[in-house]
Amino acid sequence: MIERSLERLIFASRWLLAPFYLGLVASLVLLLIKFIQEFLHTVPHVMEMSENQVILTVLSLIDLSLAGNLLLIVIFSGYENFVSKINTGDSEDRPDWMGKVDFSGLKLKLIASIVAISGIHLLKAFMDVQSIDKENLGWMVGIHLVFVISGVLLAVMDRISEGAAGH
Repeated sequence: MIERSLERLIFASRWLLAPFYLGLVASLVLLLIKFIQEFLHTVPHVMEMSENQVILTVLSLIDLSLAGNLLLIVIFSGYENFVSKINTGDSEDRPDWMGKVDFSGLKLKLIASIVAISGIHLLKAFMDVQSIDKENLGWMVGIHLVFVISGVLLAVMDRISEGAAGH
């Protein structure tokens, strides 16, 4: 009886993660506010902006969008993997990947998003390369390469562990 009660308590403790996911939903709202702010700040000045300035602004919007996508993936897959299944009924809007992204898949999606976001920051730096300190640019390239190599190594480790589990 004590063991069963302890196991129920431990199993119910997964709900302690729910506030984390609600906090991430609030973070998604914050990203939306920054996206709207950036967009509304740009629209009145778009005719005065150079082509490079417009491209940099669009890259910033893409960056915010990728961060939002990443948050949504973490919220949905984290909640479904660790707390409870999300009941969407028969909604045709349910993303195909929902309920199918395990922790390993989440890691790979996370690192892929980080690499994409880092790549956008690097592209923005290259578009304004004349005004960027070369040492900082070198650090940006180095950090981006670390993210890329980390992603490749994570994918290789997952492939190896899948192969080991299959035998």
